[in-house]
Amino acid sequence: MTLRAAKLAMVFAVALYYTLLVFNNITDYNSNYQFVRHVLMMDSTFPGNHGMWRTLNQPAAHTIFYLSIIAWEFVTMILCWWGGLRLAQELRRNAAAFHGAKRISIVGLTLALLMWLVAFLTIGGEWFLMWQSEAWNGQEVAVRMFTVIGIVLLLVLQQDRDEQP
Repeated sequence: MTLRAAKLAMVFAVALYYTLLVFNNITDYNSNYQFVRHVLMMDSTFPGNHGMWRTLNQPAAHTIFYLSIIAWEFVTMILCWWGGLRLAQELRRNAAAFHGAKRISIVGLTLALLMWLVAFLTIGGEWFLMWQSEAWNGQEVAVRMFTVIGIVLLLVLQQDRDEQP
């Protein structure tokens, strides 16, 4: 039961993190919009780099990118809360029932991992060369969050056993 409770708590912790992430991105829209805008404009990458042809200077593109990130975070948040609730419902049932309740949490956590890997490390970091920027570099946060969420996913994926009387 202890391992199940740990899995439940960790899924809810990720859900809470994404709740605050969405809240902050909506209530302080401009702060993170500026981050996205500068990454896409590549205005703080190394001078004279040969990747500047990738630059997106259109404000509409900045808005679309940022809104898609917020939508991605929102869906992840909902899936993690829903997945945590499903785990809570099955917490005291047998291992097969608890294992079956993991599906939504696994989807939510996988979506979270994909956000950090695809949106931040791959598109932002490598395509828009975010790694070259001292001011607009979110790779450290992306690696940290990818690691934390990856550990939570590995915990959730661990096999469950029925407790012995």
